[in-house]
Parts: sequence; C-alpha cells; structure tokens
Amino acid sequence: MSATGQAKTLTPPDIATRKGKTPLVCLTAYTTPVARLVDPHCDVVLVGDSVGMVLHGLPSTLGVTLDMMVMHGQAVRRGLERALMVVDMPFGSYEEGPDQAFRSAARVMAETGCAAVKLEGGEAMAETIRFLAGRGIPVMAHVGLTPQAVNAFGGYRVQGRGEDGERIRRDALAVAEVGAFAVVLEKVPEPLARRITAELAIPTIGIGASPACDGQILVVDDMLGLFGDFRPKFVKRYAELGETASVAIGTYAQEVRERRFPAAEHVFGDAPESVKGGQAA
Repeated sequence: MSATGQAKTLTPPDIATRKGKTPLVCLTAYTTPVARLVDPHCDVVLVGDSVGMVLHGLPSTLGVTLDMMVMHGQAVRRGLERALMVVDMPFGSYEEGPDQAFRSAARVMAETGCAAVKLEGGEAMAETIRFLAGRGIPVMAHVGLTPQAVNAFGGYRVQGRGEDGERIRRDALAVAEVGAFAVVLEKVPEPLARRITAELAIPTIGIGASPACDGQILVVDDMLGLFGDFRPKFVKRYAELGETASVAIGTYAQEVRERRFPAAEHVFGDAPESVKGGQAA
C-alpha cells in the first residue's frame, strides 16, 4: 500500500517476475463498470480486440479499428486502480513494420494511459517486438491461434498439433528472446503449452492451453454467460448472467404492459419531498 492508502498499480516488470509463482489472473474489459468489477481480482486487464465481436456485433476481430481500441481503453482506464492494463493492437495497425507499430502503440499508450500493448504473431513479429521493447513500449505477445489470422487458418482451429507444434514453440521462444514480458498461448494442445511454459523465462498466459501456464485469461462476457454467439470449449461459465438478464427484461416488459410499473414509489407527487438532514429525501 502507498502512503495514500491506495494499492500499487502493477507494472509489466511486476508481471514478468511472477514466472513460476502464483498464477496470474487475467480478464478482458471494455467498459468502466466492468473494469471496476474485475480490478480487485485481476493482475492483468486486457482491453481486447474481442470487443468487436462482444460489444459491436462484428463477425470477427478484423473490423476493429485503432480508434475503437483507444475509446474502449480510455473507458477501462477510468475503472482501474490496481491491475496492469494492456491494450490490443488491432489488425492492420502494426503488421506493416516496426515504424507503423511504434506510431500506433505510442498513440494507444498516450491516449489511454495503458502500460503495455499486445500484438499477435511469433517469429514474423519478432523484429517489431524488439523495436517496440527497445523504445520503451512493453509488449505482451500472442501465439498459437491468433484470431486476426483466422482467414489464413481457415477458422478458429487448434494450432500446434503433431509436427506443427514446433512452429508454435519457435514462435514463443522468438518473442521471449526479443523482449516480450509475457506471451499468451491460445488454443494449443495442453502438452505443448506445458512444454513451452517450462522452457520460457517469461510468463505464459493460457486460453485453451494448459493449467501449467503461468496465468489464465478469458473474455469476461464469456465466463459470465453474457455472450452466447460463440462458445469455445475452453470457456468455463462461472455464471449465466445473460439468462438472468433476459428474465429480468421480460418481467419489466410484462409489468409495463400490465401497468404495474411504474408503481407509486417510482413516481413523484405534486407536494415537495420531505427534507431529512438538510437534503431532499
């Protein structure tokens, strides 16, 4: 705790030192209210480009823009006090080369107040990650199933089965070597994720990977049961808030149609409100 009594905000070096220790808890957030909910419990909060599918109804993450990531990053920043905030670099904002990646990442950090960015890709992105890390931009890498390459993969398929596992391993080793402070392993076979975690000196964060990873991440709307359009095998539903919300909305609609809402306690009379303690009750 600081002298002000507030918890210290976690940094990329703090996350890096958690290798092999208590697993890192990571979730996505896209809005201020959700950021406030997850902040006390999480080590890392990712403003993911999954926002395109979850909140904007896009068919994939490919339509997400840098402006969208900045807007949602600003909203999440307002709700965080403790967790490390990482913002996804959207498709088309960094692949051209290190210079483009730096301009995009610098804008994201300056306008959102995030402490790190995440980008997809292994060996192909190694020089870009080296360039960013060498210029003060902490990078969380992402290998395995990289959703921005969904068209190249032919869908959201498990990556790294059989002999293809060596490709994923090389990707993970490459991003660690050039300065990434952590790496997300998405939708890869469990033995492969376990092996990579044992080999890497930086934390691995699994999503559809292995309990041996140094941390886990899920899309918050998935684990709360709010997003039902896409239900990956690796998601555990910790609640079914979508069903609860649907029932509540249906009850509201019925009460409105039957003129049971608003009731007397929800409307205002013509006389002034009673005053208690100098303020209107």
